[in-house]
Amino acid sequence: MRVIEVREYGTPTVLQLANHEQPAPSHNELRIEVEAAGVNFADVMHRRGTYPSGPSPPYVPGFEVAGIVDSTGSAVDAFDSGERVVSYVASGTGGYAEYALAKPVHTFHVPDSVSLHEAVAVPIQFLTAHNCLFAWGGLNENDQVLIHAAAGGVGTAAVQLAREAGADVFGTASTDVKLDRIDALGCDHCINYEETPFVEAIDTLTDREGVDLVLDGVGGEVHHNSLRALAPFGRLVAFGVASGEGTQLNSSGLLTKNLQVYGYHYGSALAEAPDRVLEPADGILQQLANGTLEAVLDNTIPLEKAAMAHQRLENRTSIGKIVLTL
Repeated sequence: MRVIEVREYGTPTVLQLANHEQPAPSHNELRIEVEAAGVNFADVMHRRGTYPSGPSPPYVPGFEVAGIVDSTGSAVDAFDSGERVVSYVASGTGGYAEYALAKPVHTFHVPDSVSLHEAVAVPIQFLTAHNCLFAWGGLNENDQVLIHAAAGGVGTAAVQLAREAGADVFGTASTDVKLDRIDALGCDHCINYEETPFVEAIDTLTDREGVDLVLDGVGGEVHHNSLRALAPFGRLVAFGVASGEGTQLNSSGLLTKNLQVYGYHYGSALAEAPDRVLEPADGILQQLANGTLEAVLDNTIPLEKAAMAHQRLENRTSIGKIVLTL
């Protein structure tokens, strides 16, 4: 079967097409014939060798796939061959491939009205957004929430979920095209951070009161400034470091405003509390089916052009989810 393999850390050019033997499912696994594989910024960091506890070359990248169940192990009774599914696959075992192995607990049936390309946005993007907003961030109706990188995969999901929850949604993006897209998704206050520092914009829009919740997948200076944008008793959920810059907290700043900072790591949370992480998935798929939510797709790119997908993600030109097609 065709796969994309990383044989050494480096630029997108290290993503090479290769042939592997088709994997055989164990007794508690199912094999999926992949039609769509999700591309995430964590894939980029893995490829660079900068992701904590990331896989060592050689490995097949990719965390999430959607496709058709091809075969099942003897202990799998929740899925049958021929069914349409979407699943999270463990890091290093390979979503960028024609076939992938998955655990039943990480796999979900896809409604007929949802395309597999749309469904592949659920395991990482929508679940990360939902968990950060609600299970970790405690979002309530009428809360004011600031979503950074709001035109990205997690961002476009978070804007919609926060809108549906009745929150007042603030979103940052770098271009007018991206701002127009998040505006159409229901973002109430669209901030071009290239033109106006977002802390100044939040001060103006909230009469210097600040927001109740921030979702930060960027880190570094954005993290520090996000704490300044919080109202007293506000919460911040840090779920990524796309900037590549680590963050050190200033406890005195947290104390004086009674702030709460939460860390969210999808893989670790999934390992420790799978029910908590995965519980929203079926509901999200139903909302995609009835049109309440939209999976915003940037580009669908053939598997063999995975390097192009990574380059587009690194160039920060994408809006929504990038999907590899097979």
